[in-house]
Amino acid sequence: MKHQTIDQLHAVAKIETSAAYSAMTRNQRLERWAELLEQHPERCLAAFTGTEYLHLEERASLRGDGSALAVAFDDPVLRASGLKDDTYGEARRFFKLSDWQLHEIVCDCHVGATMKAHWAAARVRKTLGGNGFLTWLKQRIMY
Repeated sequence: MKHQTIDQLHAVAKIETSAAYSAMTRNQRLERWAELLEQHPERCLAAFTGTEYLHLEERASLRGDGSALAVAFDDPVLRASGLKDDTYGEARRFFKLSDWQLHEIVCDCHVGATMKAHWAAARVRKTLGGNGFLTWLKQRIMY
């Protein structure tokens, strides 16, 4: 193995440190997720069935291949920022969403068994809306 300086490595590879990503705010994380979904707006994503009816433990461990949560977890930037897996519970923690907010994004009761990625992106962006006192109060009550 040959030792190389950072400058030498830059000549042959793009180097990104995870430190820049670990400081992402909640809104930056949500914005990144929405952008990932919008990259393929017509992509069909799997929806989760009846999240509001599941017990807390069952809901927290819920995951699905091809879901909006899987899209987030596939992103190296979000993983570097601390996203540990593609479960409902981890997404709720990482994106600092209430159950109802995450339900609005991933549950089948709004769209059926599948949803278009642009629809999920719009729902993610909806959680970003508003900067006033009522939004602040709602976030304090919902968490």
